[in-house]
Amino acid sequence: MRSKVPYQKKPKRLGRGESSGHGKTSTKGHKGQRARSGFHQRPAFEGGQTPMHQRFPKRGFHQPNHKEYAIVNLDQLDQLKVSEVSPDWLLQNKVIKRLEAGLKVLGRGKLTHKLKVQAHRFSAQAKEAIEKAGGEALLIEKK
Repeated sequence: MRSKVPYQKKPKRLGRGESSGHGKTSTKGHKGQRARSGFHQRPAFEGGQTPMHQRFPKRGFHQPNHKEYAIVNLDQLDQLKVSEVSPDWLLQNKVIKRLEAGLKVLGRGKLTHKLKVQAHRFSAQAKEAIEKAGGEALLIEKK
């Protein structure tokens, strides 16, 4: 009776004698760079043909030291109904997914209650709105 386990191909066992079918040159052919020990080839190597990533034109400007901030708006903070907010608290309560280069508070929406906000960056509009509602906008210094 046949087992109900799906068929699995046995791994190729190299250098186990001529009768194994993978002996002598161990499937590497005769001489050449590929036959030598320690041979390594870049994943994008296309046999000397210009690789795909070089064939296509580059577009736009890519800023090498660009910082991506986790963004929170005032209307999101207003819905939380808490008195104090920090980046760690927002991460734990899944308001933001990850803290990239820091947290930035933007001024979309209105703040209806007093709130103490700790963040790495504030827009001028957001800082003004927080202070107008009687709260504090505390700047966190990042190393």
